[in-house]
Amino acid sequence: MGNTDKSLNLLIENSIKGNWSRMAFADFGGIDYRYQDVAKTIEKLHLMFEAAGVKPGDRVAICGKNSSNWVVVLLSCLTAGVVAVPILHEFKPDTIHHLIRHSESKLLFVDAAIWENLDENSLPDLVGAIYISEFGMPLSRSERLTDTRNNINEVFGKKYPYSFSRDDVKYHEDKPDELCIINYTSGSTGHSKGVMLPYRSLWSNIRYCLDNLTWVKPGDGIVNMLPLAHLYGMTIETLHPFCKGCNLHFLTRLPSPKVILKAFADIRPKLIITVPLILEKIIRNKVFPMLDKPIMRVLLRIPYVDDRLLAKVKDKLIESFGGNLVEIIVGGAPLNHEVEQFLYRINFPVTVGYGMTECGPLLTYAPSSVSKPGTVGRIMDRMECRIDSPDPAEIPGNIWVKGENVMLGYYKNRKASKEVMPDDSGWMNTGDMGIIDEDGFISILGRSKTMILGPSGQNIYPEEIEQKLNNLPYVAESLVIDNNGELEALIYPDMEACEQQKMDREEIENIMDQNMELLNKELPAYSKVKRMRIMNEEFEKTPKRSIKRFLYQP
Repeated sequence: MGNTDKSLNLLIENSIKGNWSRMAFADFGGIDYRYQDVAKTIEKLHLMFEAAGVKPGDRVAICGKNSSNWVVVLLSCLTAGVVAVPILHEFKPDTIHHLIRHSESKLLFVDAAIWENLDENSLPDLVGAIYISEFGMPLSRSERLTDTRNNINEVFGKKYPYSFSRDDVKYHEDKPDELCIINYTSGSTGHSKGVMLPYRSLWSNIRYCLDNLTWVKPGDGIVNMLPLAHLYGMTIETLHPFCKGCNLHFLTRLPSPKVILKAFADIRPKLIITVPLILEKIIRNKVFPMLDKPIMRVLLRIPYVDDRLLAKVKDKLIESFGGNLVEIIVGGAPLNHEVEQFLYRINFPVTVGYGMTECGPLLTYAPSSVSKPGTVGRIMDRMECRIDSPDPAEIPGNIWVKGENVMLGYYKNRKASKEVMPDDSGWMNTGDMGIIDEDGFISILGRSKTMILGPSGQNIYPEEIEQKLNNLPYVAESLVIDNNGELEALIYPDMEACEQQKMDREEIENIMDQNMELLNKELPAYSKVKRMRIMNEEFEKTPKRSIKRFLYQP
């Protein structure tokens, strides 16, 4: 094999062989797998692929909630050279139909509840549909597939008549530029595009985690709560610890803070991979109310007591994450400024990274011991970064990246590919605006697509205004838009807190008016918000929990 040192399947193979009798996966309150069980199930699915006429390069779609079996299906695709097409289970049936057809998937692995709402007549090219939960088959258009599925243990027994051992584990020899995943983004600024990721992209992301998160050891427990159909959950939270020999625990339903905290207490993870929303909820609910008590406020003003008190708060917080925590990595969106400042003040082991689906997904990271507030770390190994700006340390510019992590392009969409990768140089425009300091730390200021041009050509980043607004009383979330040349703030109040205080609509409006005054005092004249609208329900979000901005543009 010419590129064994860069082979994703070799990482998977070596982990299965090296951790053969360790626990690999568990669903909370459900199924569990040892590494050897994962290997056996992969082998059975390979036999089903073969029966369905699915060859290397063919596409297999996966659409379901997080579970151990979801990951086993993904691993079966990767290790057979079959292109996996993860589809978010929150998508509407019409969208799922479209993505299965667009990707020309031959097989669909699906949750029973999702399959009920799909129309098999809309999927004429599908050879079969298979339930993720127990691999039952609601649709088969191939006698051989039906026969193989109905007699899978017998077929497996014929191939391995004596026993199936680690010596039988031998996977597809992947080439760096070979396509392994088509992931349809659910963009916050537009419609789905099929990101084509080669094996090298996933390999490079996982290799980076193996090299840099060396304190994660075989047998360590991981709590998996991010969507598996999203690259952050799939690569960093799942494939990376799997390649290390960890024991992964899947929260199979939408995790509430209560469910998550119980999982942390049971599993006691060293590493937690999360999005800001989950961390912010836990800190706002668990810590801030405690610090708001009058006696605490007084004590926090006394220097020596202040340090001891904050150390106690830190210990209590680490305990609520299971007591074994080495680091929390936050990605997907910036951390709320107030929460981030507080975590730095108590010296909590948190770090914010940055990435995008198109890079499988990581671009930057720094260990919590050296990370700086307001930044997203440094560019990763095997990657280069440049900022198109006359002074990249002071003047924001478009962030361009190049290297092993970068996608091949968008599936069947040359125009969109050309927009972000205009030539053959390998450089890709991330669409994000940022600056980079003398130590190589990058700060993201917003999407270039959401940037608003001020009255005299000034660049206004709505995300920066929203961050200030979200720190003000009783604001749950906000969106700043350009409405006929004037900035308008759409605000969804923190209804839970308002109800606790028994506020009526008028009181809420008064508080929001005061918030607007406070906000505008902090903003330069050209980016002051002229109008405000209170929203009656939460903003629609992508599965990554970013607001779908394009739905709210006037």
